[in-house]
Amino acid sequence: MTTVTKSKLSFMMFLEFFIWGGWFVTLGTFLGNNLKADEFQIANVFSTQSYGAIIAPFIIGMIADRFFNAERILGFLHIAGAVLMYLMFKAENVSVFYPYVLGYMIAYMPTLALVNSVSFRQMNDPEKEFSSIRIWGTIGWIIAGLAISYVFHWDNNENNLAHDTLRNTFLMSAIASAILGLFSFTLPKTPPKKSEGGASISQVLGLDALKLLTDKNFLIFFLSSILICIPLAFYYSHANPFFTNIGMENVTGKMAIGQISETLFLLMIPIFFKRFGFKKTILAGMFAWVLRYFLFAYGNAGELTFLLILGIALHGICYDFFFVSGQIYTDSKAGEKYKSSAQGLITLATYGIGQLIGFWVAGYVSKYYSALAPVKLEKGVTLTAEETAARIAQYGNFWQHVWIVPAIIAGIVAVLFMLFFKNDAKTKTSNI
Repeated sequence: MTTVTKSKLSFMMFLEFFIWGGWFVTLGTFLGNNLKADEFQIANVFSTQSYGAIIAPFIIGMIADRFFNAERILGFLHIAGAVLMYLMFKAENVSVFYPYVLGYMIAYMPTLALVNSVSFRQMNDPEKEFSSIRIWGTIGWIIAGLAISYVFHWDNNENNLAHDTLRNTFLMSAIASAILGLFSFTLPKTPPKKSEGGASISQVLGLDALKLLTDKNFLIFFLSSILICIPLAFYYSHANPFFTNIGMENVTGKMAIGQISETLFLLMIPIFFKRFGFKKTILAGMFAWVLRYFLFAYGNAGELTFLLILGIALHGICYDFFFVSGQIYTDSKAGEKYKSSAQGLITLATYGIGQLIGFWVAGYVSKYYSALAPVKLEKGVTLTAEETAARIAQYGNFWQHVWIVPAIIAGIVAVLFMLFFKNDAKTKTSNI
């Protein structure tokens, strides 16, 4: 791979995740504060990510891989995404906003696979070369968060409430999407593979790999993957509104610590595999979710801010040790025949089914505890540390209750996995 090609692929990855990080992190706060959406409307909007993940295999496997160069459909999808993102920027209420975000997610989610396809096709040794390309995606997400908080100050709550500044995140992402859409046509040509042209619906959805579920260990892992996505959905939909509501400053920039942590712990996975094995590595990821949400439940924006920051920093263990390790485990169990199908099945189960359930559970939980509060929780209120303590008492520990629920769910999943998952020949470190 030439230096020019590597630079192009790195820039592609940077923009791909800059776009996502540029609006998705602050989405929950924007919906509640700016569009005055209720808990179930917010859950409905976040669920569009899952719908996009479910539809994506059809776009990639049944359309893109059969008839079009990957870089061309990547370009068309991002240009369409730029238009939809601009319409989201202009939307004045959640009813108008929803069809645009649904269309956008259907367009965007397939691009996550397309950027990988374009990258892998240019590499001689993907195992060594891909990480140096993919890391630019994480950098893009981090830069987007830092820009929102420390350059533009759009997530400053008073500024947002007075001037509707969070709306600008959609315009920023629309511009980045348009740039990536046009830039995609300059990427190396990536035509369909002849073998991919004959893919069936069952293959592209990963349904060919369903026979792997006859393996008890893989079945337990598969079900755990779905269930652990319920706590993950709480983080995506509630974390930014929570930090904003309790008065934390520069929330989006501080949440980028999670992506920095993700990059660091990704490098540690081989060490953990070698030292502790697959099962313990996965369990570390599960119990990290439990710890994270208890830190959120008992931290505050005053003297206990460090608990919140630590909870954010745990993202690397939470995500990498479960989801990345799970992808490696799936690859080791599938064998050559079902590698692609098995990864498709896990993606469908997690980003599709698991998070779809999770977003609705998160919406129900926040609605339930909001209704129990002595006074309806106002959205978009910036508090001092003293006011935060008073507010917690006044609202019946609203956020504390909300975060304890996913902590308990993650704990139950971890205990069940610990009891029923057994190491076997396919989960030994040497095979992973």
